[in-house]
Amino acid sequence: MTSKVRAWLLPVVHLSNNWISRIGVALVTTATVLFMFLLPSTLHSEVNPYLGIASFLVLPGIFFLGLALIPLGIWLRRRREKRAGTYPTSFAQVTARTGELRKLLVFIGVMTVVNVVLGGLLTYRAVHYMESVSFCGKACHSVMAPEYAAYVNSPHARVACVACHIGPGASWFVQSKLSGSWQVISVNLNLYPRPIPTPIENLRPARETCEGCHWPQKFGSDRLRIINKYAEDEANSLTRTVLLMHIGGGRQGRAIHDAHLGSGVEISYWHTDQKRQQIPRVEYRNTQTGRTTLYKTEEDKGGGERRLMDCVDCHNRPTHTFEMPEAAVDREMASGAIPDLPFIKKTAVELLKKEYPSQEAGARSIIEGVEAFYKQNYAQVASGKGKAVSAAGQRIAAIYNRNVFPQMRVKWGTYANNIGHNDFPGCFRCHDEMHTAAGGKTISQDCNSCHELLAQDEPSPKILVDLGFAKSPETPKP
Repeated sequence: MTSKVRAWLLPVVHLSNNWISRIGVALVTTATVLFMFLLPSTLHSEVNPYLGIASFLVLPGIFFLGLALIPLGIWLRRRREKRAGTYPTSFAQVTARTGELRKLLVFIGVMTVVNVVLGGLLTYRAVHYMESVSFCGKACHSVMAPEYAAYVNSPHARVACVACHIGPGASWFVQSKLSGSWQVISVNLNLYPRPIPTPIENLRPARETCEGCHWPQKFGSDRLRIINKYAEDEANSLTRTVLLMHIGGGRQGRAIHDAHLGSGVEISYWHTDQKRQQIPRVEYRNTQTGRTTLYKTEEDKGGGERRLMDCVDCHNRPTHTFEMPEAAVDREMASGAIPDLPFIKKTAVELLKKEYPSQEAGARSIIEGVEAFYKQNYAQVASGKGKAVSAAGQRIAAIYNRNVFPQMRVKWGTYANNIGHNDFPGCFRCHDEMHTAAGGKTISQDCNSCHELLAQDEPSPKILVDLGFAKSPETPKP
């Protein structure tokens, strides 16, 4: 052993004999042993949220706290002895061949390597877990329950939350974690608002997230949209509306993406409310010619916050979409999930629109309400199609449970969806013929700009027969 190593090691051996450092060693050892026990259960792709918090947040905290206490205890004892004048001027001479010292050196070396490896693993797994869907959606219980329920029923259910809410790059990762610090505090101290507001001011620009998969400038052909609507009569009469949606993209035309995100198009708008539903002023700029046109409403008072339009101004709920009761029931009936029973559409909508104190009470009352309706009004259906009645009640209750959350004050229509213009203003926030430019030109409300109406509320639209989506009413059933 060299003199330099001996001069450093002997004081450490002396000073490490303190209660703070011993606690640190105990914490490091405890966290290591517990993590080894929990390791097999954490190797699955989807970790239980509570187990994940224990494994990747609590244990790493204990582990690194212990590592910090060891040198802290040494430093405090050295300072105490220096002040008291009891710090030794010399230490007993030992050599590397001394049995106890040799064991200590081996132990320190081995544990240093183990701690470095284990610390790196804990840090990686903690970061990975905090970016998992399980952590985002389940660990916060009722706080994120509405958004999580909408997420798992969305087309983006296999896209990780962080892909949109953080995206690639270290800067937005750090920014999201700093923003999340207050969220953790507000959840633990019960300071969060109800309902949770849409975090539109903290979202990363859509061009850096959405457009990683969806490229609006890429050509998009017209798409056929079929809207099924069931009447609230005994037969649940079905009518269909058929739209040819002019998606567009990469063309100089009147299609949706061309008009809003086409080459040379830059649209800005001013909104006077946090939800961006009140838009008194819109600016259209041609970046190729430099020409700018400003559209205003009569109510415009010159205020509001300016924003450069991007994908989420229309697709504002691309993943966390909440339905309205009528549309939700229509969709379930069209898929066959809700059986075709007399007045089932009317009964379902009425039960869904009632207010209940909790989700559990709501689901129970809906199931009981469906069964009671058929027992009172259609006894033959209740006895002969009992399974169908029960299945209908379960599916209607499921609609309620994924759209209404009384504990978070989330009701029907709490979160506006800007796609379309039936349930919310949506497109008509700007396309209302009320936004006028200096020359008298208005932002058009021409329906054919976005879609072509091929059929409207028809029982058997001919266009669907022609395209092979449906059979002619005259065609006999096989």
